[in-house]
Amino acid sequence: MKSQDIVILLKLASLQERKAANLPEGVNLSSSDGDAYSVRGLGNALGISKTEISASFNRSLASGLAVRDGVTQQLKPNCRDLFAFIAHGLKFVFPVKPGAPERGIPTGFAAPMLKGQLIGAGQDIYVWPYAEGTERGIAVKPLFKSVPQAVQTDARLYEYLALIDAIRLGRQRESNLAIEQLQQRLLTK
Repeated sequence: MKSQDIVILLKLASLQERKAANLPEGVNLSSSDGDAYSVRGLGNALGISKTEISASFNRSLASGLAVRDGVTQQLKPNCRDLFAFIAHGLKFVFPVKPGAPERGIPTGFAAPMLKGQLIGAGQDIYVWPYAEGTERGIAVKPLFKSVPQAVQTDARLYEYLALIDAIRLGRQRESNLAIEQLQQRLLTK
């Protein structure tokens, strides 16, 4: 597994959720280059090469974190196993080391979906370094370098990845809250 495999699987989960929500007319799941589920569509949306997307599909299928849809043969995340891996193993496989203060996009408990859920003792916020970011905080390397750009157009992907950072960065209480929030978003459909 590589860290971008998790980003790709969460993007697929976000697309799947949008599709299930029966988006209003005028909102589609196609990228400018065709189907959003295709290697090309995912590559454009995530800033990951088509070759790496294809290799990620193979790794995800081999690990059981993804399956093929029986009808369409499209790759889809095995949400139950993906959640279990994120909740119990991700922080050990892809540990995070906070860096120096930088400008960026808030993540972890500083992200909009989690902001104010836990009272901190004046702690600095965590951010993904990004020149066009709106906040200044302690830099945290995202799971993949293109994450700050990818979350600009996908709010659900942003939620998923910020929750993952809360799990990776938080102490037990914070991690448990983030795990609960991720479970509600990823497994309740």
